[in-house]
Amino acid sequence: MHYIYCPQCGTKLTGKLAGDDGYVPFCEACNKYWFDTFSSCIIVLVANQYHEIALLRQQYISDQFSSFVSGYITPGENAEETAVREVKEELGLEIQKLEYAGTYWFDAKGILMHGFIGFTAKADFTLSREVDSAEWVPTAKAPETMFPDRPGNAMHPIYRKYLKMAGLVG
Repeated sequence: MHYIYCPQCGTKLTGKLAGDDGYVPFCEACNKYWFDTFSSCIIVLVANQYHEIALLRQQYISDQFSSFVSGYITPGENAEETAVREVKEELGLEIQKLEYAGTYWFDAKGILMHGFIGFTAKADFTLSREVDSAEWVPTAKAPETMFPDRPGNAMHPIYRKYLKMAGLVG
């Protein structure tokens, strides 16, 4: 979010030099800089012991492509806690091991995505209301229904990290 008015007092902000950051919106009434802010979320590739990946279909996102578990980080949570919580909420699965897979900027929504690979035992899903369906898909077949590999899509870089981590590619 780029601030135009001060969120505290409503005064129109002016640009003021803030060191290496250049000109930043500044409230003269509050004597405070208002740096641009953005949301943070998690995205988790969930894999089981058979090298299958959980792919979710959520109609409010797309009726064509499958996605990984994702969700916003809430105040007071760290990214790892959010990843474990979202997998439990959306799929009903307990993460046994969680590996960090990097950060990814999702320009279309101005969101910083924290990527993870979550390992769990294969089990039936208990889906939340926001997930229309989910299935365990063999790793090699997952890209057939995943969102296309293009800039801004964190799924494919995380998928490639999983392939390397699992020893499925050199």
